[in-house]
Amino acid sequence: MHEFIREKNAANNKARMVAGYCWDWVSKKSPGASDIRIGDYAATWNLDSHGQAWIIHPESVAQVGCIHTSQGLEIDHVGVIVGPDLVVRNGQVITDPSKRSKMDKSVFGWKKRSKADPVATAVQTDRIIKNTYRTLMTRGQKSCSIYFTDSETRDYFKARLGSRSYE
Repeated sequence: MHEFIREKNAANNKARMVAGYCWDWVSKKSPGASDIRIGDYAATWNLDSHGQAWIIHPESVAQVGCIHTSQGLEIDHVGVIVGPDLVVRNGQVITDPSKRSKMDKSVFGWKKRSKADPVATAVQTDRIIKNTYRTLMTRGQKSCSIYFTDSETRDYFKARLGSRSYE
């Protein structure tokens, strides 16, 4: 899928990869390290040196953006990696904040809050995770390609949406 986004980007620099914040940003302290690893695929999070401008910087097509650097910004084509924090089991969409990166501040403190109020915390983290992917999937004005890291989830959505496969 990332190659598809690179091809779309060649026309006008308006195609990017984004992902749920399920992988730690190790390249921030170890330049050259890969942050996101899925099978043979490896990528780094967005360019730290360009801040919010990463989405328009020509080199950023090689990186992957997250919710914090892509919300409110639009491009023509977006490729979205849905991580293990959102899966489908027995036809039900299940979210799991424990699968998010420990660096993701949007769910920070959920374990402590869940001890005091597990129901409210579960509702809140479920909304945050689903909203993350809704936001990421709406960045592309012309197309949105989605890769699900979980095969059961991939099969569930593929059966309902019809899709082109990048495997």
